Amino acid sequence: MQLPAPAPAPDPQAQRAHDRRRLRRALSASLAFVLLLLLAFGAQQTLDWRALAIAPQSPHGLLGLLTAPLLHGSPGHLAANAVALLLLGTLAGTVYPRATLRALPLLWLGSGLGAWLLGAVGSHHLGASGLSHGLLFLVFALGLLRRDRAAVAAAMIAFMFYGGMLLTVLPREPGVSWQAHLGGAVAGLLAAWLLRRSDPLPPRQRYSWELEEERAAQTAAAATAERDQFEPASPADVPVLWQRPQRERGGTVLPFPPRRGDTP
Repeated sequence: MQLPAPAPAPDPQAQRAHDRRRLRRALSASLAFVLLLLLAFGAQQTLDWRALAIAPQSPHGLLGLLTAPLLHGSPGHLAANAVALLLLGTLAGTVYPRATLRALPLLWLGSGLGAWLLGAVGSHHLGASGLSHGLLFLVFALGLLRRDRAAVAAAMIAFMFYGGMLLTVLPREPGVSWQAHLGGAVAGLLAAWLLRRSDPLPPRQRYSWELEEERAAQTAAAATAERDQFEPASPADVPVLWQRPQRERGGTVLPFPPRRGDTP
């Protein structure tokens, strides 16, 4: 699928200012969520967090679908997820502000459902790594589906920094909830397909060689028009003012009287 190409930006300075505002909003929202994770981790030290984690295939463990992404097992676990969410959240929120906002509930619940359905009975799953996997797969899939310049650039940046997440959706290390990673990845792909048209295409900036070709074409067209005004018109274009009357086809038979001595 390829969306139609947009028209060039009518005001490049206004467009750059608009892009900077989108970047600041996305960065502020990502920083606010990281701060929320820090506050939750501080409160977690004085609370029994097991009741808020995901307990696979257990009815009381369904509460963790809402609270588990806010919990973390160690400062290192929190730091790794905070950096990933800060980068991927800012990237996704800048390029796809509408799609990212609408996809967050699906990514949040999808990562939790993956852990609840596929996790081992008796285990506990917590952390926002499923959410970061969902953001990665959302950005990467939107780059493949939309294929405009901003989408492709965002997909390449996300893959450059966190391309290894494509492999962590499979069981590799003990103690790592690959089930939540897989659930977030599936939710990210589904959200990308459903929300691929939520954000309009950015105005396409034109290169200098494109402008030079356009100016050259305009100059050639003006020269052709100037040359044509001194050229005589085509005979087919000259209006006919007089036409020779058409003669009737065929002749007129004149009767002649018979001569004397001719046999009738």
